[in-house]
Amino acid sequence: MKIRNFLFSTLLIFSAIQIYAQKASVEAADRQYERFSYIDAISTYERVAEKGYKDEKMFQKLGNAYYFNAELSKAGRWYEELFAMNANQDPEYYYRFSECLKSIGKYDRANKVLEEFNNKSGNDQRAKLFAANKNYLEVIKENSGRFNIEDAGINSEYSDYGTAFMGNKLVFASARDTIGVHRRVFKWTNQSFTNLYSSEVNTTGRLGKPVPFADKINSKFHESTPVFTRDGQTMYFTRNNFLDGKKGKDSQRITLLKIYKATLENGKWSNVIELPFNSDDYSNAHPALSPDDKELYFASNMPGTLGQSDLFKVKINNDGTFSKPENLGKTINTEGRETFPFISDDNELYFSSDGRPGLGGLDVYVTEIKGNSFSEVQNIGEPINGNKDDFAFFIDSKSRIGFFTSNRDGGHGYDDIYKFSETRKLKCEQSLFGNITDKETSKSIENTKVSLFDEKFNFIKETYSNATGKYRFKDVECDKTYYVRAEKKDYETNEGKINVPKKTGETEFSLALDKRIKQFGIGTDLAKTLNIPIIYFDLDKSFIRKDAAFELEKVLAVMKEYPKMKIDIRSHTDCRQTAKYNEALSDRRAKSTMEWLIKNGIETNRLNAKGYGESQLLNDCACEPTNKSNCTEEQHQLNRRSEFIVIAID
Repeated sequence: MKIRNFLFSTLLIFSAIQIYAQKASVEAADRQYERFSYIDAISTYERVAEKGYKDEKMFQKLGNAYYFNAELSKAGRWYEELFAMNANQDPEYYYRFSECLKSIGKYDRANKVLEEFNNKSGNDQRAKLFAANKNYLEVIKENSGRFNIEDAGINSEYSDYGTAFMGNKLVFASARDTIGVHRRVFKWTNQSFTNLYSSEVNTTGRLGKPVPFADKINSKFHESTPVFTRDGQTMYFTRNNFLDGKKGKDSQRITLLKIYKATLENGKWSNVIELPFNSDDYSNAHPALSPDDKELYFASNMPGTLGQSDLFKVKINNDGTFSKPENLGKTINTEGRETFPFISDDNELYFSSDGRPGLGGLDVYVTEIKGNSFSEVQNIGEPINGNKDDFAFFIDSKSRIGFFTSNRDGGHGYDDIYKFSETRKLKCEQSLFGNITDKETSKSIENTKVSLFDEKFNFIKETYSNATGKYRFKDVECDKTYYVRAEKKDYETNEGKINVPKKTGETEFSLALDKRIKQFGIGTDLAKTLNIPIIYFDLDKSFIRKDAAFELEKVLAVMKEYPKMKIDIRSHTDCRQTAKYNEALSDRRAKSTMEWLIKNGIETNRLNAKGYGESQLLNDCACEPTNKSNCTEEQHQLNRRSEFIVIAID
């Protein structure tokens, strides 16, 4: 009995020692985690976890350590353990877990986790974007297949990323350890700090052997993501908070990132200075220039940031000073990471984000810059984007050749640079064309004025048919409705409605014109003779709608061609409301029509206007004496009409 008790006590003591040792190891790993030494923290956490030790906080940090190092599939394993232990987690863990599931292709489950994220996250922009784009995978599929990609041919077994051209050289960041005897390690990834390298483009378009970029630029800490002004005399780049041999730190003793500027003098880069909106207390990184070099875009987590990092911009003044940083707002930024901006010569903003519905990790997105606003943000699709991190997109707008970085499977190292050629633009591009012909003979009619209107009958532009009767409007918008009008002397004006499809290409819309014949006599209704649809008015309204004005211009054209013609404008209503009210309403409508014609050049003495109310209905939709009817809205609308009766012509 004593032996049994002794053995039991020994086991308890041994178990207690084990638990104590495990807790001590976890505490040591926590300290590494807090210092961003994620690789060392992972090693300790996993050693403890493999021995069966379970702790909610440890699983959170172990998952995060992998997540922040972009190893999403490994992060997912520990988030899985976390949710198995306690499903009631902060919303951010649901979002991260969904990203991890995407990284291994489990999109259905990822979407279910995102639904839970939506339920818990409240007003989170990422939740709103997902709720509004449940079919995001279908949209991404439509945007895919537009690029041919290949290995850039300059990658190492370490991290290589972020490209920019300087003349005929491609400049990029690399963690390859070729500088100095002693290898300096970045504890976050356990790789060397990155320096800038350049590779010359040969006559075949291939990249030569990379060499260190410039002694005055590369330091013992991180340099990355350069961008050069068009004259090649100024560069902006990212570096750790290190200048003139002095290292800056924030309140937690962490050295963050800043944006620096250098100038080219006598063929060498020098005069390295930090930009005035930098701070020791937050990071600014990944500069990008507008096509005119007057604005600088960058990523930052400065105060006022919506998420983990946002995109900002500053104006570069003529005297070299900078404006106050401006957040690009919720159209672009989310509670996730928005980073690595690039502005093409077409004024398109490309950037990477993990806060939008995507394929997993960072995806590349694009939007068109329109003054101080942006067009719809779109995922550029596969094969640029995949289920890992895809970022640092760069494209030459003329050749449609560029580079991007990814940590996708099959690469050489942690991050690799890929070259691509774009085979089809994402932006839908359409032109509208057609033939103008004589309706009777089918012969082409040259020099016909062809006008383009939007769906609300707002004039856009005009052109004239050529010698073969053809017209064309370039750069019309896809997935839009337009009206096209054709006008020619001695012909009746004709117009029609066309829906431009949502795909790149050309849309044909031809019009045939009737010859104008003198068949106007006393009592002729111009509306019927000119094939004018009913001039509609909104219920209880008397103002001229834009579609009504579109038709009234036919009457206007005839009256201008026949300057002695006089007409009687007669307006009618449906039966709803009282007979007295309807007579007054129709009279206002008739006079409103007359005022429109006078405003557009017709003399007052050529026009009479009178309202007839409901006294001349075109169908059996009478309401008296109850003011009620079983007729449809369409039947009632037939009675809300105007007539243009010729009362004099010579």
